[in-house]
Order: sequence, then structure tokens, then C-alpha cells
Amino acid sequence: MLAFALAVGTASVPFDVRHYQLLLQPELATRSVRGEERIDLDLLANGREIAFDAGALQVDEIRLRGRALQFRREDKRLIVDLGVEQPVQRRLSLQIRYHGMPKFGLEFHPEAGEIYTIFSTSQWMVAVDAPSQRATLDLSVVLPNSWRAVGTGDAVLIHHLDRDHDVRRWRLTTPMPSYVYGFVAGDLERAALPENGVALDLLADAAHAQRARTVFAATADVLSFFAEKAGVPYPHRRYSQAVVVDTIGQELAGLSLLSDAYVDDAANGKRTVGLIAHETAHQWWGNAVTCRDWNEFWLNEGMATFMTAAYLQHHDGEAAYVEAVNGWRERIDALRAKGADKPLVFPDWNKPSGDDRAVVYQKGAYFLHVLRGELGEKAFWQAIRDYTRAHMNASVQTRDLQQAMELASGRDLSALFNEWAYGARP
Repeated sequence: MLAFALAVGTASVPFDVRHYQLLLQPELATRSVRGEERIDLDLLANGREIAFDAGALQVDEIRLRGRALQFRREDKRLIVDLGVEQPVQRRLSLQIRYHGMPKFGLEFHPEAGEIYTIFSTSQWMVAVDAPSQRATLDLSVVLPNSWRAVGTGDAVLIHHLDRDHDVRRWRLTTPMPSYVYGFVAGDLERAALPENGVALDLLADAAHAQRARTVFAATADVLSFFAEKAGVPYPHRRYSQAVVVDTIGQELAGLSLLSDAYVDDAANGKRTVGLIAHETAHQWWGNAVTCRDWNEFWLNEGMATFMTAAYLQHHDGEAAYVEAVNGWRERIDALRAKGADKPLVFPDWNKPSGDDRAVVYQKGAYFLHVLRGELGEKAFWQAIRDYTRAHMNASVQTRDLQQAMELASGRDLSALFNEWAYGARP
């Protein structure tokens, strides 16, 4: 694991979160949440204050070894005073109680009977948002007992709380970044999918379940394709997909979310399997092999965009790949024409624009296409396998990908990486 250090004053202590344990009680009617959380962490220096991300959550109490701690808010940060200076390598377990009404991150849809998480984990639990910070998770959620649910990690036996509610529980035993934690729950049906060595779950509401079976039928083939390209098997025991009211698509650990509208459009022939492939690709590139910080986000999204096109080449033929490449090139040309082109490695990733996202997604994918052409099929795919195997369940920087490409090809690729990744191409 990599450490996370937050520069909040001179007394902030770098630390490494090892494990989160959470009992979450969402309330659909009021769009609110209550949480009881334990965070196990190791201090990496002597000090007294540590800091977390906590969105707009209202923290009620923090305890350490039964003693109440002082804390304060600095915007979305939660600064915790440990009471006395603590020594380096001390293992601490903080107990936190909180409540709130998340505006995003935790989606409430009373009209559809659905609750689900999207990306901003610190909006519904106290966490560290940095992608380099990996920890295990024990997640319990209080839900109506008539609902179905899937979450990140392996499902644990359901605990019946009362006549109307169950506690659903999942354990994620492989350390993962907190932004891929989450769950989907609601008045949903399970739809069976063809399997090929990986257990599959598909949840959708009654209006979309039958169509979803058809739309998601290629899931097993998608998983097999990426496992072969990665040189690493799918990294979880089960892969779940859920069709929810509204999302542009979201990857979580062992779970992906797509929208009702996506299923409707795909069933009517308006879209392809591409978005399913994109979110599935993240199970390797993004979730397991994760950018070290957000300014190298292209290593997540550019890779998933490229791998989606590679799958479409396999699934639909060469023309589908060429169409994707042409689309990337056109978007890059448009960026350059308006002076919005940037290096793939950003100086920072604060309030990114739509053009910035195009750099990360489309330009990132196109650069991988360029590398594929330069290295040839054998060396390029060997590099992808070597890179993925070497950095599974770890954080990466662009230089890690460059090293893999150079070792596989026996070539110095500094000029290409300087041109595309580190400096905007003329």
C-alpha cells in the first residue's frame, strides 16, 4: 500500500488506512443517511492530527480507545485531534458516528425504489479519496427486506433486523481505493446471464429485466477477452452489473452500474456493447491497476477507452475499431483547433472541463493506439500483459507504462511519451 499525506497545517500526520468497517443506514424517503464506522490505520510519522475526506457529512462523535476526540471541519476535510502526540507505526482504530443528506455520491430515487452509490464515496462515509490509498472494507447496509442488493466484496449471510429490514453485508478482502466502494439496492429483479467461469449477477427493475438479459449477454465474453489481454484472471469471485435509474456508467470493485436509458437505447439498436466493455475493463485498469493520483487519470480512463475499442474489434470487426480511432482523432483535432490540447499527465486535476476529460479519455486512448502501431501487435500486447501483471492491486504512474512498453519492444520511447504524455503535441 502507498501512504497518503494531507497537508493541513504543520501538524498533519501521514498515515495508511488499512481497513474500513461501516454500518450504513440510508433512509429513502428523507434522502438521508446515518453511519457507524471504524477506521483502522497506521501512523507513518509522529504527530497529533490526521485528516480525512467527509464531504458534507455531519460528524457526531469520534472515539479512540473509548475516549472522545476533538475534531473540526475545513471545507470537505475532517481534521481529527488525537489528543496527544502519537508515535510512528502506531496502529489506531477510530470509531466515528455521523449523519447527513448527501447531494451526490449516494443516489436516492424514491419513485423507483432504488438507492445506489456513484464515485464520491466520501459523501456517504468518512474516507480518504486519494486513489493511491488502498484498504479493505467490511460494509453493512440496512435495507428493506423486500429489496435485492449487490455490493463491493463477497456477500455475507443476511442478518434479519426486524420485520421490515435486513442488514446486507459485503467483505472486500483485497485492498482497493475507496472510490470503488459501493452498493446498489432496490426493487430490482435478478436476470440470469450466460456464464463462462465467472459467476455473474445482473439486477434491473421489472421494466428492464428482460431487455437487460439480451443487452448484457456478451458479459462473459467481455470478461474472457480482457483476462486474456491482461494476462490476469478476473480479480473477484463474482461480477455484478446493475441497471439503475440514472448514470453515465460507473465502475466499482466487482460491480458496474449502467442506466435504464442505456438498456432502452441498446435494445433499440442505438448503442453497442461498448459501455458494458468500458466499465468491465476498469476491473483491471482503474480498479486493480490504479493511477497514483488524479493528474494521471488517463491511465484509468484512456486505457479503458482503448480496451473498449479493442474489444469491439474482436466482437464487431475491424471497422468498429477504425471507427473508434477516427472518433478519437477528430476529438483531438478539435481540441487543438480551439487551443485546448494538454499533456496526458496534468499538472493538477482540479475542476476538469469537458475538454480536459476528452484529453484523458480520447487522447489517452489514441496514444495507446499510436503505441500499438509503433510497437506492433506482439510487443504491444506483451507490454500490456507485463504492465498489468506487475502492478495488479497497486498504483501506477505513466513511467510504469513506459517502462513496460520499452522492455517489451527493446526501444527507447522517450520521444513518444514526451510528445504525448508530458508535453502537448504541436
